[in-house]
Amino acid sequence: MTSEIRQHYALILRNAQLLDVENGTTTSADVAIQDGRIAAIAPTLPLITADREIALEGAIVTPGLLDLHCHGYWGATYWGIPLDPVTERSGVTTAIDAGSAGAYSFRGFREWIWGHNRVETLAFLNISSIGLIHKTYELAHSAYADVDLAIQTVERHRDIIVGIKARIDVNTVGGRGLEGLARARAAATALSLPLMVHIGKGPPELREILTYMRAGDILTHCHTGHSNRITTPGGTLRDEVRAAKDRGILLDTGHGMGSFSFQVADQLLQQGELPDTISTDVHAENVNGPVFDLPTTLSKYMLLGMSLHRALACCTVAAGRAIGYPSPSRITVGDIAHVAAFTIEDGSFPLTDSYGETRTAQRRLRCHLTVQRGEIRYFHPVCSSPEGGILTPTAHAINTPHRRRGPR
Repeated sequence: MTSEIRQHYALILRNAQLLDVENGTTTSADVAIQDGRIAAIAPTLPLITADREIALEGAIVTPGLLDLHCHGYWGATYWGIPLDPVTERSGVTTAIDAGSAGAYSFRGFREWIWGHNRVETLAFLNISSIGLIHKTYELAHSAYADVDLAIQTVERHRDIIVGIKARIDVNTVGGRGLEGLARARAAATALSLPLMVHIGKGPPELREILTYMRAGDILTHCHTGHSNRITTPGGTLRDEVRAAKDRGILLDTGHGMGSFSFQVADQLLQQGELPDTISTDVHAENVNGPVFDLPTTLSKYMLLGMSLHRALACCTVAAGRAIGYPSPSRITVGDIAHVAAFTIEDGSFPLTDSYGETRTAQRRLRCHLTVQRGEIRYFHPVCSSPEGGILTPTAHAINTPHRRRGPR
């Protein structure tokens, strides 16, 4: 559990409760960080000094969270936002942009994330070469879904592209049915990458969409309340969805503005049907509500009965596995120092889904610390103050590109 103990470190986290998100066990320890990595872990690190020490007072410490579905191409796409103000207060150290950029704009996207984002940012490439420059209709013209161009783009940017994205709903496809999805399937297969498919309102219908998906692909918006919901009218998992899960298709939340229904999620969780990954789909129209951030989304699943460690596993180790990214289940010596610290706050907290239904939670997850490659990006002392923590419309709200002018 420890490495060779030295006398001075860049950062020491004192009195942390290290959570293994896969089995739910915790270990009380001090954590030392040096040169961007976890350098030592011990029950106590006495007589050790550091450039900075943080007393966590028993806060839950996990690997940094991975948000599998975000939109962060700010200024160039309809949905994009600056990700750092959201991720840094949320314990998120890795964000996956889910198809904001297509082949025509991916070079610009890369320059954007290198020049502006501190959060580690990877991406799904939109099969539509125009990406999300407009609100929708990106697959309404056949020429936009250019398989060869998508393959060429991925090959140039393999270090940051983790998969292919296709939004398949009645508005996006513009009457062209499953043509765009077929092309996305061809590109993902040729590249040996996962395909992330957005669902919502049909047509195309969910049963048809699932026939194009293979093991390791990701069905996002799995708790949508729209017509392509994954439940039957009686609230059970549809047979074709169960068959898809059995062959290895993953279900991702992708909360979004219109894609998370308390009713659908509650019905499934009561039957033991859990999402494989939990993500926000945070973008310009939901960052100031109802999504706000990943801890808020996780709090909704805790309200529905999911355990804390299972919810956190969905946006650490499980999300990492979905894209082949190293996201461990616990803090370990030698790992890159992506670290998050949380407490469970008691009180009365209204939480709202994508359809306006509000339920009151007695607990919520609150972020106190985000460390990115050993650098402190956010810190709020572990105390009883009601300020900070989960974003609300009046706390930590950020301006979106549709409401601001000038440089970032």
